[in-house]
Amino acid sequence: MIDALKLASKSLTVKTIALLLGISTNSVQRALNDNIHPHASRKLPENLCFDEFRSTKSAMSFICIDADTHKAVKVLGGRLNKDIKEFLINQYSVAQRATVKRVVMDMNAAYQLIVHELFPNAEIIIDRFHIVQMIGRAMDQIRVTTLKQLDGKSREYKVLKSLWRLFHLAHPDAKTSRYLFGLNEYSTQQNAIDLGTAVSTNFKAAYETYLAIHEALMGGHPRVLKRLITEYQPTGSIMDTAIATLRKNLPWIINAAKSPYSNGPIEGVNRKIKELKRTCYGFANQANMFVRVYQLTA
Repeated sequence: MIDALKLASKSLTVKTIALLLGISTNSVQRALNDNIHPHASRKLPENLCFDEFRSTKSAMSFICIDADTHKAVKVLGGRLNKDIKEFLINQYSVAQRATVKRVVMDMNAAYQLIVHELFPNAEIIIDRFHIVQMIGRAMDQIRVTTLKQLDGKSREYKVLKSLWRLFHLAHPDAKTSRYLFGLNEYSTQQNAIDLGTAVSTNFKAAYETYLAIHEALMGGHPRVLKRLITEYQPTGSIMDTAIATLRKNLPWIINAAKSPYSNGPIEGVNRKIKELKRTCYGFANQANMFVRVYQLTA
């Protein structure tokens, strides 16, 4: 049944594996169940990544991996705090949980509530991607509001409508002139950005805020990042709400600028799980799905 395991590692469906090997689907599933035994990591890593994913039907499941080796610590059928606490408290001693130094997660308030209860010496790190994503979405909402007030044939409208990706560039090109489709003329990226931000003080302020926070966060400048968040002046836009969320999570946002750790590894695992589900047309049985997930992440 080694062949069945090798084929399963390529995210093939049980039916496809059965056809390739000339055996029944029950035989394939039995081979997987006999040789793959999902279990929790025996040793609790010092650095953890928390996240969730959609497993069977509409169910959301919890996944925890080692932030250094990217190996799974545990996949749980549910994502509720009581389920996570019950597993970790029963599986690992207080001394083991006290060795955890960092827990990386998105801005899920529910997980934040239990981290220090479970891991008394751990610091929370908010994933950098989710911080940038939230600020970027706020900027985009202001951009859309701005372009709706413009003449649909104006150059400014074309920049805001078609060249929106330019506003997410950390270092736009200010020297090389190139043909920009959408604007339909030769221009540097910076000139196009200047054209778009000139039509609205609110959008210009949001763009500058996004750029400054992105630079401080990704460049590893925690003091600058703290100053940008704490000294931000409200403009009456959706960006105010995004900054208020950052202030609420400020210590953990600052940790993101200090630490090299991120949720990148667990997002990669989630991508593999999505590919597995897509290839297998979903799973009706959660236990069978977790067998396949464990094979991908163990």
